[in-house]
Amino acid sequence: MTKQPVSFDPPGRLKKLPPYLFAEIDRKKRELVAKGKDVIDLGVGDPDIPTADFIIEALNAAAKNPRNHRYALDQGMPELRQTIRDWFQHRFGVHLDPDKEILPLIGSKEGIGHLPLAVLDPGQVCLIPDPGYPVYRSGTLFAEGIPYTMPLLEKNRYFPDFDIIPTDVLQNARLMFLNYPNNPTSQVADKAFFEKAVAFALKHGILIAHDAAYSEMCYEGLKSPSILEVHGAKDTAVELFSLSKTYSMTGWRIGFAVGNAQVLALLAKVKSNLDSGIFQAIQIAGMKALQEGQMTLEKNLKIYQERRDLLVQGFRDLGWKIEAPRATFYCWIPVPPGYTSSELALKFLEELNVVVTPGNGFGPNGEGYFRISLTVAESRIMEALDRIKKSHPHYCKF
Repeated sequence: MTKQPVSFDPPGRLKKLPPYLFAEIDRKKRELVAKGKDVIDLGVGDPDIPTADFIIEALNAAAKNPRNHRYALDQGMPELRQTIRDWFQHRFGVHLDPDKEILPLIGSKEGIGHLPLAVLDPGQVCLIPDPGYPVYRSGTLFAEGIPYTMPLLEKNRYFPDFDIIPTDVLQNARLMFLNYPNNPTSQVADKAFFEKAVAFALKHGILIAHDAAYSEMCYEGLKSPSILEVHGAKDTAVELFSLSKTYSMTGWRIGFAVGNAQVLALLAKVKSNLDSGIFQAIQIAGMKALQEGQMTLEKNLKIYQERRDLLVQGFRDLGWKIEAPRATFYCWIPVPPGYTSSELALKFLEELNVVVTPGNGFGPNGEGYFRISLTVAESRIMEALDRIKKSHPHYCKF
């Protein structure tokens, strides 16, 4: 008797997910590299600047200690939570209870993905910025929530318009993601915007999850505020931070959530059932980064700013209308007439061997733009600009 293989069709929640944007870009890039092409990757925001030696040395020493080889505490080492408390107090002037208002994460992406499971019942609405980080939507769908798009439009300076959200949506809304400094647009919010957002959330009984992964990636002395600086924010908000971009630690997977103690307890309950915490040696290295990383951060920001200035001026010389970002290491660039975001990105990839991220990969309102990451050396940025200029001058005509 011939046995038929078991068929494992994806469940409905997976069928709702589009292909993960950055995985698809990486797959196409690897295909070209395998063919021997010289690919310049301006796509995924993965810092090329190495993690600082003093952080690596802290990891090395901690990894040799057998006490750090066992299961980590789900809520993180008390010393790490106290270090986060001290860093947050110094940076934002906000006091946090290290036992109730701080929760270490295996990278902020993990917290973003798990938060909807902690706070949404099936059928409840999550308000999602568009364009925005794809995990806001996928995390909502995994929790069987309903994503509702808040357009981030250039005419509104890439801020959501809370006043146009329908009443029936607000009645069923439980969670709202915000993200400033913003990926992909690079917009920075001021305290006045956060005051408006907190008042809106308190009025409608909505939890704000503010993704502050790029809080420290600002230029020309700009300081991005924390939403928790707003009076009453702890009643309705949590904020998620990452060491990934700030200290070039993307592969290390360490971040933290702060804010509303009740919500963090719910998120901790989800995490205790799904993970066993952060490797303690990485926690110790993360403490070192937060305690001693300011000079390294400033040095890295200088490098990114030089790259930003080079790329912005290069595109302007080619006829592109482009604003210099005040934060993040991304440039959000309009697509020339005659192309969609995907068409331009595909042509750049296949004809120029230059990877950029199509704006529509961040949501329908990203159509008409593409994103470039400043995570390659200046020589590679210049080479990319030269390829665009020499190979396809029609790209440069508006």
